[in-house]
Amino acid sequence: MFGGLHGSGEHKHERNIGETNGMAAGVAGRLSRVFIGCHKHTLIGGYSNTGISSLSKKHLAVRQFAAVNTRAAKTEKKEPKEENVKPKSKSKTDLNRHKPYGLTAWEPVDDVYRIQYYPKKVHDIETAIDMLKKFQQLDFTYTRQPVYIDLRLDMKLEKKKKVDPFVSIVHLPYAFTTTVSKVLVFTESPEEAAVAQKHGADIVGGTDLIQKIMDDEIQADFYVSVPDMVSKLMPLKNKLRKKFPKSKRGSVGLNIPEMIEIFKTGHEYLVERDCYILTKVGTVDMPREHIVANVATIIKDVCTHRPVEFGPFVERAIICSATSESLLFKVEPFLPQVTTEDNEENENVNN
Repeated sequence: MFGGLHGSGEHKHERNIGETNGMAAGVAGRLSRVFIGCHKHTLIGGYSNTGISSLSKKHLAVRQFAAVNTRAAKTEKKEPKEENVKPKSKSKTDLNRHKPYGLTAWEPVDDVYRIQYYPKKVHDIETAIDMLKKFQQLDFTYTRQPVYIDLRLDMKLEKKKKVDPFVSIVHLPYAFTTTVSKVLVFTESPEEAAVAQKHGADIVGGTDLIQKIMDDEIQADFYVSVPDMVSKLMPLKNKLRKKFPKSKRGSVGLNIPEMIEIFKTGHEYLVERDCYILTKVGTVDMPREHIVANVATIIKDVCTHRPVEFGPFVERAIICSATSESLLFKVEPFLPQVTTEDNEENENVNN
């Protein structure tokens, strides 16, 4: 009887131990799953409220403070490095060279040579005119062909100002054309009209001529006016354009006989392409001295359009005929010279 009871008690005890072990295994499995989940969460990027997080926050604060120090160090000014500055070399000009840049030599040695390999020679005006006469004889061209001069001007003034392109008329000492220009005089005074007709004016009138000019019934080479009539002639400004009377051109004034004489027999030239003057100065068959005198007269009149203290107004001068090559000539003898009186006047003006 006791034996049976003892056997059943052992059996119950073993069963309790098995249940306990099973429960422990289940709890261990659940804990392992919890730990695995936490581990995965940590790997994915999550965080846990453990002591490690507090330490990481402290480390982050230290790292932020270090980053600030790094930025401050970068913003410190660096000391400028000493650079070896080389002195600038002066620009070379053809005058300092043993030969012109890109050419063979200053002057050819032989009589026959390629002209593009040597600088173009600058002649005296007398020599250039004699050469034009020889060209005409060798080429058997027309003896009364016109002679031209081509001037390049320096239009610069002080600072950024420039000389405006101008039109001028000059009375040459030796005329080379037989044609006489047709001059029209604007005036409403009977006395001035009589003076104009007496001195060779082709047409004289007042506002009654405006409509006839607009309709091309009347045409002239030059239009001259007294000062009182200029404001009444404004309808003709677009029609006449460069021929419209202007005081700068010398076609507006009270001295009617002088204006008629200048425009009747005068020679007109103008600035083209901003800084160039191309005009006739005579014919090939004229004496050399006459051509030189006409050239001197034109250059002297050109130089009056810019003050002398700014330097030479004419930079380059060429002379040629209608059928010959162009020849450079020396323009310095024709340019006005700056005197001591001019320098003193300029100093007084500046002071």
